[in-house]
Amino acid sequence: MFATATRPDSSYLLGKLHSLSGLIPVAAFLAEHFWSNSAVLVSPDKYNAVSQELQTIPFRPFVELFAIVLPILFHGGYGLYIWLRGKSNVSQYPWVGNWMYTLQRYTGLVAFVFIGWHFYTERLMTGGRSTYESVAMDLRNPLYLIFFAIGILCSSFHLGVGVWNFLCKWGLAATARAQRAAGQLGAVVGITFSLVGILILIGFRFDWHPFSSYLTK
Repeated sequence: MFATATRPDSSYLLGKLHSLSGLIPVAAFLAEHFWSNSAVLVSPDKYNAVSQELQTIPFRPFVELFAIVLPILFHGGYGLYIWLRGKSNVSQYPWVGNWMYTLQRYTGLVAFVFIGWHFYTERLMTGGRSTYESVAMDLRNPLYLIFFAIGILCSSFHLGVGVWNFLCKWGLAATARAQRAAGQLGAVVGITFSLVGILILIGFRFDWHPFSSYLTK
């Protein structure tokens, strides 16, 4: 008899790469955006200066393509594939794990659309040269403001759960105690990103600059 050939399980490797691509480029994308946009909490001029400075990064188009766009496309595309094939038991077994699984999938879908739309409108259409005035004017539209708030909250929640998922999948949180700690870390990340993102929106929408005193130092 001949031995039956077995195929390597590619889903295992793809799952690992999916969690990694969610943590590194997606988290880096959000962190960089929140950091640069938080300049609005100092002053409009500070925001414009930071936005202009980002345009001087060497090889920026290549960095964006290979370090941000392609990894996010992979993470979002494979995440959608998992979401369409996944089965949630929330209605029958309303356990925390099932709810987190379901919320992660839906918030991931919203985040993917939001990040893609934001990249298209703020990077491709403007060449990355958005100004305080242009963003503030956009956010005067209530629907635009609500969409931004939902996108920020969904992206932050998805990232928080992604941190927990990454630590568990990569064996960095193998015990029950470590997994609880990973979950707490993910919650801190999600809440922190949500808070900073909403404060940035408030800064633009209401011309609010609580750290303007930094300019006198």
